[in-house]
Amino acid sequence: MTILGFDIGEALTPDVPLLETFIRGVFMYLVVFVLIRFVLRGRTSPAIPDLLVLVLIADAAQNAMSADYSSVINGVVLVATIVGTSFTLDWLGYHVPPLRPFIHRDPQELIINGRPNQDALRREMISEAELESQVRLQGVETFDEVRAAYLEGTGEISVIKEERGASDAGRRRQPATS
Repeated sequence: MTILGFDIGEALTPDVPLLETFIRGVFMYLVVFVLIRFVLRGRTSPAIPDLLVLVLIADAAQNAMSADYSSVINGVVLVATIVGTSFTLDWLGYHVPPLRPFIHRDPQELIINGRPNQDALRREMISEAELESQVRLQGVETFDEVRAAYLEGTGEISVIKEERGASDAGRRRQPATS
């Protein structure tokens, strides 16, 4: 069926087998996910899996909307594959405990009682200057003011400030009385 010189049947007929589109989508998502997780590790911005999904969807949709695919169906299958793979990894990370550390990274302690954790900084390839910058962004001038700082699974650094002037007893949890 042709409308205004545009062949709708051609646009909706897959030019690449749909299974191939699905396999390529899953494979590329997993390759990019592993590279970000293990190569970039803590060097990524917050919510990188969400950003990854948006970038891959945008690229897949762009290919389907332009003539890079002659079939819109291939683009739809690829976008659905990317969203489905992202959902599946999140689901597995939540429901399958052995996979959780791979999919959702545990926080890494970068500062302990005002002292940088050199082993963690070396593992995450974060210099003290970079850490100082991140601590300042949290409104803290020196490491001495930090009780703990963590590299979160999202790539953000969270800072727990040292409570100045509070006695140790005031910070301890009081036992419940009956």
